[in-house]
Amino acid sequence: MDKTLVIPGDFLSDDAKLADEGTYVENGKVFSSVFGIASFKNRIRVAPLSGKYIPKPGDLIVGVIKEITFSNWIVDIRSPYEGLLHISEYPKRIESQDMPRYLNIGDSILTLVKDVDANMKVELTLSDQRLRPIKEGRVIEVTPSKVPRFIGRGGSMIAMLKNETGCSIFIGQNGRIWITGKDKGMDLAARAILKIERETHISGLTDRITRFLKEEKGEGEKEPERETKGEEEKIEEREGPQPVEGEKAEERKSGGILDELLGND
Repeated sequence: MDKTLVIPGDFLSDDAKLADEGTYVENGKVFSSVFGIASFKNRIRVAPLSGKYIPKPGDLIVGVIKEITFSNWIVDIRSPYEGLLHISEYPKRIESQDMPRYLNIGDSILTLVKDVDANMKVELTLSDQRLRPIKEGRVIEVTPSKVPRFIGRGGSMIAMLKNETGCSIFIGQNGRIWITGKDKGMDLAARAILKIERETHISGLTDRITRFLKEEKGEGEKEPERETKGEEEKIEEREGPQPVEGEKAEERKSGGILDELLGND
């Protein structure tokens, strides 16, 4: 059997040289260190099930071609299970010898999970107008179990990300996010996505990310300035008379603590 379900401590092999991710060696023998799916192809790896993407029919995902056989592309779908894209599921008729010309190893695709059988054989398709090889933009990986937070309630988070960055953003159910747009917008979207990944456990996430994006674009400076000036005025009332307007204007020109806090040059 090429793959099997294991728990921590399960014996896997007598050959310590085969040990890889998700395993440990003790007395020259290989054991599983996590609960997951053990793979025995070439080396022994155990992919943890916790947080991993488990495919189901109808899922829209981003896959990466990892191998080409006579009639199938083998696709990495960020799951313990590989995806199979049969040559007949390509949008146009092609011959098997021409497969690398259309999809080569390392290429990314926007694909659909067509079927998953009882043995977790995952069949993919590109036979849909929404599906295609990915030729431009960037692909970012996040934890699959956190995908709902990137979409937001009623699609609020993804709609806000698109609007604030000016980018087209597709979120695959397997935790791969495809971004297309101008370089500056893609950079901003990528930073926001990584921030969401870090802060999914904190409430008020959509509002916080909106403020972050506006501040990054220089649109969120006025609000912090009003809050900070309010604190300054309170301090000045306690400590003595406020500077006249001309002095305050001169201080702003020369650069002060407000500019440093707000990141102004």
